[in-house]
Amino acid sequence: MKGYKIIGLLFITAISLTFCAMKQEFQTEFPQEIQSVFYHKEKNGMESSVINFYIEFKNPLSANIKLEKIYFHNQESPVQEITPKDFKSSFLQSNKEEDFIMDSNPAKEYGNKTPVILKSKFDLKLNEAVLEYKQDNKTQFFKITNLKEKPLR
Repeated sequence: MKGYKIIGLLFITAISLTFCAMKQEFQTEFPQEIQSVFYHKEKNGMESSVINFYIEFKNPLSANIKLEKIYFHNQESPVQEITPKDFKSSFLQSNKEEDFIMDSNPAKEYGNKTPVILKSKFDLKLNEAVLEYKQDNKTQFFKITNLKEKPLR
């Protein structure tokens, strides 16, 4: 009887570790035709800027599809509906550089803050983004490539 318990425990452990190592699978096609995807940067004062990310569909988005998040430039942001065919997501970019005190005497470096290194959920290039959406309550991921920056009009 003790052998069955050990085998059962090992089986449960193996199954749980399998799910930890699973990668997110990208959908090869979005279930609805996308007209355009682009972004533009807006200056928001001296210390920050905002990247607005837009997705435009040819037809209104189906009722069984809900856009959740956009992953872009090592950040994630929820998707907001502008119209049934147009969606937007905004990313705040800080331009402020922290001053570090570098000295041969470590005591003088005491006030330095540790840098915050953001690790994205996905390994993306600068012109790539990932759209997280739910289709029939099942989470899906669609990789958007060859993104273009459009200047403000």
